[in-house]
Amino acid sequence: MNNDVLPRRAAVWVFVAFASAYFLSALLRAITATLSPGLTVEFGLHAQDLGLLAGGYFLGFAATQLPMGHWLDQRGPKKVVQAFLGVAVLGCLAFAWSTSFSGLLLARVLIGVGVSACLMAPLTGYRRWLVLDKQQRANSWMLMTGSLGMLASTLPVQWLLPLTGWRWMFVGLAFLLVLSMWLMRWQVPEWRTAPSHTTDDHAASRPASKGILASYSQVWQTPYFRSLVPMGFFSYGGLIAMQTLWAGPWMVKVAGYTPLEAATGLFWVNVSMLVTFWLWGLVTPSLYARGFTANQLMTYGVPINFCVQLYIILSGADAGALSWALFCISSSFVALSQPAVGLSFPPALAGRALSAYNLVLFLGVFVVQWGIGLMIDAFKSGGLDEPQAFRASIAVFLVCCIVAYAYFLKHKSDRR
Repeated sequence: MNNDVLPRRAAVWVFVAFASAYFLSALLRAITATLSPGLTVEFGLHAQDLGLLAGGYFLGFAATQLPMGHWLDQRGPKKVVQAFLGVAVLGCLAFAWSTSFSGLLLARVLIGVGVSACLMAPLTGYRRWLVLDKQQRANSWMLMTGSLGMLASTLPVQWLLPLTGWRWMFVGLAFLLVLSMWLMRWQVPEWRTAPSHTTDDHAASRPASKGILASYSQVWQTPYFRSLVPMGFFSYGGLIAMQTLWAGPWMVKVAGYTPLEAATGLFWVNVSMLVTFWLWGLVTPSLYARGFTANQLMTYGVPINFCVQLYIILSGADAGALSWALFCISSSFVALSQPAVGLSFPPALAGRALSAYNLVLFLGVFVVQWGIGLMIDAFKSGGLDEPQAFRASIAVFLVCCIVAYAYFLKHKSDRR
C-alpha cells in the first residue's frame, strides 16, 4: 500500500546515517554540563549566564522549527538536514575560536540552528519509510542514540579535556559533522512529494499557496496537539534542561561533588537514559498491540516523576547522581508524546506536526534552563544560600509541571 517503505537493509543504513548526526547533536546539546566548571572560571560566568549559554542552543533550535517542518514536508529529510548541518559545522568552529561570552553565545545559537533537523528529519522520514509497527521502535531508538551522545558528553569529554582542551574538541566535532553529512548523502533516499488526492492528505497539501505560518493552522487547531503543549513545554523541556545542564551544577553546588565526580554522575545518568529508551523501543510495539496508548502510559507514568522531584527537593545534599537518574527515567514517559504527535497526523503533515511540537519542547528547554539560572541568582539575592536557592528553583519548576499535567488530563483525547 505504501510504495515508499524501505527494505530492511536499506532501512538499517538510513537509521545509522541519521543516528550519527543525532548522536553528535545530543553530544553538543549536553556538553555544557561537563564544560560548565571550566567555562565558569575562564569567562567569569554567573548562574544566569550559564543558563543562557546552555539555553542559546535551544533558542537557535526553536527558531528554525516552523520553517524547517514546512521544508521537511516539501523537500524531504535528506536535503534539509544536510543544509542545516553545514551551519552546525560553522557554529562549532565559531565556538572553538570565541574569546568572549557573547561569542560563545552566538556560536551556541548557530550550533542549535544547525542541528535542529537531526531528530525531526528521521522522524519525518520514518513516517513514510517504515511500516507502522516499526515507527515507535525506531523513534525510541533514535532517542536512545541521543542518550548515547549525551553519555559521550560526560566522562569521555572530561577525559579528553586535559589532552585537547575544549577548543580543539569543537574543531574535532565539526569534522565529525562533515563525516555524518557524507554518510547521509550516500545512504538516505531522495524524497518524493506526497500524493494529494486522499482525503486525509487533502488539507496537508493545500499550504503550498499559503505562508509558512498558515500552513501550520491544521496542526495548531488539533485538540490533541494542544493538550500536549504545556506538558511538552515544562515536563519534556524540563527533562532536557536538567539532563543537559542543571543536574551537573546541582551535584557540584548542592551535593558537594567534585567536577570529575559530577561528570561521572552525569555519565551514569545518561547510561540510565540510554537503557531506558532502548527498553521503550523493545516494549512499545507490544504495549500498543495490547491496547495501551501513549495517553494511558503518560497518565499513569508522569506522576512518578513528580514524586522523584519532591524527593530531590526535600533531600537536598543527599540527592546525587542516583536521584537525577531516577528523575530522567521517570520523565521518559512524557517522551512518548513526541512520536504520538507524529503518528496522530497523516504522513504529508507529519513534518510540520513534529516540528511544531519540537518548537514547543525546545522553547521550554530554553525557558527552563535560563529561568532556573535566573531564579537561583534571585533567591541568592533574597538571602538564601546556594543549595537552598537550587532547591527553591526546582520547587517552582515542579509546580509548573503539575499544572501542565492537570491541563493534559483535562483536555486529552482518549484515542491516542
